[in-house]
Amino acid sequence: MLKNVIHKNAIINPLLMLGAMWLGYFLQTQGFFSSCFGAIIPLLPEGLLGIITSPLLHGSIDHIVGNSIPIAVLMCLLYQFYPLVANKVFVMGWLATGLLLWILPPIDMMTGEYMYTCTIGASGVVYVLAFFLFFSGVFKWNMTLLTISLLVVLYYGSLIWGMFPEELFYNMPEPSKISWQAHLSGALVGSILAFVFKNIGDKKKRFIWEFPNYYSEKDDKLWQEYKENHPDDFLELPYKKNEDLWDHLEEIRRK
Repeated sequence: MLKNVIHKNAIINPLLMLGAMWLGYFLQTQGFFSSCFGAIIPLLPEGLLGIITSPLLHGSIDHIVGNSIPIAVLMCLLYQFYPLVANKVFVMGWLATGLLLWILPPIDMMTGEYMYTCTIGASGVVYVLAFFLFFSGVFKWNMTLLTISLLVVLYYGSLIWGMFPEELFYNMPEPSKISWQAHLSGALVGSILAFVFKNIGDKKKRFIWEFPNYYSEKDDKLWQEYKENHPDDFLELPYKKNEDLWDHLEEIRRK
């Protein structure tokens, strides 16, 4: 029964992504990815590899666990409710976010100086999925998809703060290690993809009588028959009777 309700890709693809992330983390612990190898290093050629590999690498067990849960949930929602565009959104979102992050210069918000940074982690992909799911439901204005949008806001609405440098909110002795540039890139890419694919898949359903110039001969015939069989429903009350009724209601009000 469930196979007719849940798309298999909504289960398989999130598991594959989680497997790739944890495999990448295991390889890191074994020294296969040392220093900044595999990370996105903005504006430097050696950082281009990170566009593909950085979402699979993480700095600590807390880092990968923190990204694994939203990746699993959001990918499941993506492949369940947007099966026609899910692969395109996931792959294009992954690559476009990494490329945009590589283009953005890492600037120290406190000094305005360029910083040499190595960015790893799947949080940029998380932002792509969250913002795509939210805005896609809004653009399509489909009740089911809008419900998904509201769920995303309910559980991941706090992601909005990750798009801004922590230095703007806290006095920090040194720059934060959290890449707000990756979050902002993912949010922008996810929003753009939601707009690009807004006409593909489920949209707001319109009933036939909602279209302009709708006419049904059958409905018209039924209406005429009803008027003929129930003429009393279409008789106006005599003026005097209306006036008496109004006086009676006014008298009740005064009491």
